Amino acid sequence: MAELTYTRVGDYYIPDLILDEEPGQDVFYGKYGDLRRDYLREHKPKLWMVLVNSGKLADHLKSVERMAEHRMDTLLPQLMKAAGVTEELKARDQMAWVGLVNNCRARADEIILTDLVYV
Repeated sequence: MAELTYTRVGDYYIPDLILDEEPGQDVFYGKYGDLRRDYLREHKPKLWMVLVNSGKLADHLKSVERMAEHRMDTLLPQLMKAAGVTEELKARDQMAWVGLVNNCRARADEIILTDLVYV
């Protein structure tokens, strides 16, 4: 951890802080990274401040996004197979196929949110 220095101004000591050139507000981390950032800011303010002050917030959010994408890539085909989503169903009844795929995607999304984002 870097040593913090102070400058005396009158009777007060003010920390010598160096701000980043560009604000981190415009950075896009993906759906799950953004949701994790908002969750930390609103519900885990101490962890939020630790990550922000240590400069590890961006890495944490990128890591959550990568894990969530990987989990979606592995979980969605499993759920679709268990629900009986096939190409035959797609050719026979497209609306039923779309409904099942959307249901599987929503279930996978809910699993990811509870396991990775809202923890």
